[in-house]
Amino acid sequence: MSGLVNVLVIVAVAALVIVRLFRTRRFDADRRWWLVPAVLTVVALREPALLDPDHHGASAALLTAELLIGLGTGAGWGWTTRIWAGQDGTVWTRSSTASAAVCIGGIALRIGLAVLGSSLGIRQGSAAVLLTLALTLLTRSAVMALRARSLTVPAAGASPAYGDGKARTAWKERV
Repeated sequence: MSGLVNVLVIVAVAALVIVRLFRTRRFDADRRWWLVPAVLTVVALREPALLDPDHHGASAALLTAELLIGLGTGAGWGWTTRIWAGQDGTVWTRSSTASAAVCIGGIALRIGLAVLGSSLGIRQGSAAVLLTLALTLLTRSAVMALRARSLTVPAAGASPAYGDGKARTAWKERV
């Protein structure tokens, strides 16, 4: 797959994630939350130059560091997202300011790794970014599914939202 197509996929997924970041959304832990990360992984692994053939060891180390950052970013994002159950037992989520800070920190660390790799002369392709994005989204979704399953259906009234201690009513934003 061409580099331009990979860049377009990265931009489209990033735009989708950013737009949905601060919207209150219904969360269903039983849905196929792993599907988008799986597609991104397949697209990334189809790229023949995931590692730089001239700097195989250093390229693998950079990819490993980037994947670890993606794993940490996804876990941090999942744990800092507010989650609560509505009166009818429906689970709702909304990313917090801390979630945005975790995402910005993860992006800054990835940019730092890209600069480091470039200064060492290591060729990095968009496949590594796709793979890291897939791992970040997969980890976030897994943490959110784990947290959503731990919620119990409230007996009466809405349960408090994670992180703010105030009772919230569930509402759905309409487009």
